[in-house]
Amino acid sequence: MGRYEFIPGVAIADLAFEVEAETLEELFTLSARALFEAMVELKDVRPVEEVKISLSAEKLDNLLFDYLAELVYQKDLEARVFSEFEVSISENGNFKLEGKAKGEKIDPAKQELKTDVKAITYHLFKLEKRDKGYYARVVLDT
Repeated sequence: MGRYEFIPGVAIADLAFEVEAETLEELFTLSARALFEAMVELKDVRPVEEVKISLSAEKLDNLLFDYLAELVYQKDLEARVFSEFEVSISENGNFKLEGKAKGEKIDPAKQELKTDVKAITYHLFKLEKRDKGYYARVVLDT
């Protein structure tokens, strides 16, 4: 089973995390969880609304970057936070992602809010295949 953890001191005024996973789907799902764990206490977010996400990219690392950026955009667009994520990734010339994010409107009375993530950055961004799965490092602009 995969994991994610936050990395202290990577960049001033930014947050960073790294993810290890056995599959690409697990890597993308855990990356999304880490992104929203930085913003809100996930146990406080009920998965009552669903947003569908469909993306494609020539490179796998661009697909992860675009996926996380789309989640930040969805958070900003509708003032919504997410706690459950499903993704399916396929490759046919390009990489394609079909996914769902489930959550609800931001409500400070019911949710413990943390940091507002403004964007995903390319600073130290990495996605690589390893012997036993995949690894990613992501820096968030806060």
